Amino acid sequence: MVEIFAMGSEILEKEKQALTPESGFNLVGIDPFGSAGNTLYLIEHFEKYQDALKAKKERDNPDEYLILYHGAT
Repeated sequence: MVEIFAMGSEILEKEKQALTPESGFNLVGIDPFGSAGNTLYLIEHFEKYQDALKAKKERDNPDEYLILYHGAT
């Protein structure tokens, strides 16, 4: 897994695990100014990859950093 840094603070593995769904896909935002352990936030959950990818592409804020986390199973 690639490590991601947000404005110099490492995203904690605990945060990643908390936002990794059992199934489907979570669209997750990164707050570059968030404190350690409080950098990621859930935007929406999707069952299908195509829906999650479409929602990611439709986000209008060019300054927003997004990740898709896929289900653990």
